[in-house]
Amino acid sequence: MEHLSDNGFDRRGENNAYFQISSGKLENANRFIKLYWDAAYKRIEMCNRFLEGIQKQPDNASKKRMIAEARFLRATQYHYLASYFKDVPLVTTLLSGEEANQVKKEKQSVILSWCIDEFKAAANDLPRYKDITSSETGRACKQAALAFMGRTCMLLKQWQEGAQAYREIIDLGDNDIAPNYRALFLPNTGVNNKENIFYIAYLANYFGSGLPQHLLSAKDGGWSSSNPSGGLFEAYEFTDGTPFSYDDSRFDPNNLGKNRDPRLDYTIYYNGSMFKGTVYRSSPDYQASLKQRLDYSSEASKTGFMWRKYFDENPIEDITSYSAVTPIIRYAEVLLSYLECMLESNQPITQALLDQTINKVRGRADVHMPGIHELNPDRLREIIRHERRIELAYEGIRYWDLLRWHIAHEVLNGKIWGAPYPNSTQYATATKEVDPTGHCRWYVGKREFRNPQDYTWPIPLAEQNINPNLRENSN
Repeated sequence: MEHLSDNGFDRRGENNAYFQISSGKLENANRFIKLYWDAAYKRIEMCNRFLEGIQKQPDNASKKRMIAEARFLRATQYHYLASYFKDVPLVTTLLSGEEANQVKKEKQSVILSWCIDEFKAAANDLPRYKDITSSETGRACKQAALAFMGRTCMLLKQWQEGAQAYREIIDLGDNDIAPNYRALFLPNTGVNNKENIFYIAYLANYFGSGLPQHLLSAKDGGWSSSNPSGGLFEAYEFTDGTPFSYDDSRFDPNNLGKNRDPRLDYTIYYNGSMFKGTVYRSSPDYQASLKQRLDYSSEASKTGFMWRKYFDENPIEDITSYSAVTPIIRYAEVLLSYLECMLESNQPITQALLDQTINKVRGRADVHMPGIHELNPDRLREIIRHERRIELAYEGIRYWDLLRWHIAHEVLNGKIWGAPYPNSTQYATATKEVDPTGHCRWYVGKREFRNPQDYTWPIPLAEQNINPNLRENSN
């Protein structure tokens, strides 16, 4: 989902199905939205089948828990479908083929209200986070259901109810901010910590992830498929909490992470960085044969940046099967969302509240960024949104945030720039467009997000052809 936002770029270019969703070229034949739709409804069908079948079993604690888990998982799928497609069929029972081809759309507000009820019911019957044993890693807990309920309330702008859901997680006291940011996303340390509330823990050679094959650069055997944007790089503050500027004397073009928020180097790397024991090279001046040249055709990063998040410095035996840990809900998000809900529900904003939420996130031991003291609601709103972008980068939530804040048409419009190359001898003739600011940023492409059209994904054409009730002009 990061490729749909201003945080990332798919190396395959502007004609890629991911990119088209947020670049003014979204159509109902888009391949990605068809895959997304099919996967979501396949999971929903599996949950419906399970919930129907388990009713035949005798009542016991295990049955009660598994019902809650299935209801939780099913509701997460509807949460996402309603986030992106808006009005979709709400199917909660098994259907015959003929029945499935005649389902009608339900309003987004109805689906989201149904999700809240499902998350609330699941939370009542799921074990607390502290009671999930190491042998049950990956199973849903009460806090996961409450967090998704909070997310759903935020979509509906039910700010007080959202604050209550997040407050309950905080008051339970099972979770906390981990001292090491990078460790949250690594195979051995991303599990069984108090911050990652709900996550996918892949297991190499059994249930492995192909993340390395897609994300690693050519020097490490990967395809460089996913690239951080220059906009994300520029969003990281200087270590004193002031905004980044290329004109600031603290900016070092030979060491882009110098004097910056530590989360920059924990999340991305760039030309000259050490990564997995060797130096990463990417510049308009380097050889294309080594896939180090920054251009528009080779199998190298198209922005000059690469993702470090999710990878330690240890060798990966099989880049197609990796023990990645990908968080779905982190306690950091809970704290930032709680603060946003308090702000938007016009609750008093105090320094104590800031210290309990955003400053706890910024003050983690290996980040240690200065605290926030802004109490003005309008200015604080922008600070919260900025912090979410930095803290949750490459966790798939930025695009969702841009949609619900209704600023996607402002943010996802205009030219996309990559890394700066002020010392390059080839930059001026190699880049498609020379950076008008004079900072020699690599030109990547452009987005033209349409308002309001691109705020709603169209139901896939193949589904519309099967079922006329799903056509754009149907109610």
